[in-house]
Amino acid sequence: MDYRRLKDLPEDLLPRERLFQFGPEMLTNKEILAILLRTGSKGENVLDFAERVLMETGGMAGLARMSVHDLTRLHGLGSAKASELKAALELGRRSVSADPMTRPVINSPQDIAHLVMEEMRYLDREHFRIVSLSTKNHVLAISPISIGSLNSSLVHPRECFKEAIRRNSNAIILLHNHPSGDPTPSREDLDVTRRLADGGQILGIEVLDHVIIGDNRYISLKERGIL
Repeated sequence: MDYRRLKDLPEDLLPRERLFQFGPEMLTNKEILAILLRTGSKGENVLDFAERVLMETGGMAGLARMSVHDLTRLHGLGSAKASELKAALELGRRSVSADPMTRPVINSPQDIAHLVMEEMRYLDREHFRIVSLSTKNHVLAISPISIGSLNSSLVHPRECFKEAIRRNSNAIILLHNHPSGDPTPSREDLDVTRRLADGGQILGIEVLDHVIIGDNRYISLKERGIL
């Protein structure tokens, strides 16, 4: 029999029953994902479907990095399931970031690079983000600002500092990637950095650094003496 739906599975295999009996911490990633997916796809039950999704995305870390549009490209994941799955992953991410004890602390450019390298090194367009920091350099948020070639029209101080002010940030770090893999700063990178640093001085929110991510390497403009 093809047990495509959770309720059709034998009772000892039901992830929901196991969750109630043993607690969520005792479930495998496959079982947790199966609860979110609820039904399988053509020719595979929901547990097999969940296992395939994890294999094709590189596990939970890879799954969390995927956009909702990427998820819809997986066989068996329509827009509804992809949206629900992405929402659940985002909820988990926010619950972790909301706890000050679990927020990363940034003490060096290497800390930033370690935090974002595996995601940003594979992006096929330039993504500009700001890292909002507390007075003790805890990461409050990493906020997307623009996607596309970096220039002053795409990266406006108003948008950057609006996020920083909203999160009551003490300081920010500028962050973007070079899809070419070479993190060497361009003239546009330097111009944007200086413009935002000047804006930060006016607002009292220090721009601590601008970290450019390449292919498994990075450059810190702070370390280069530009900031």
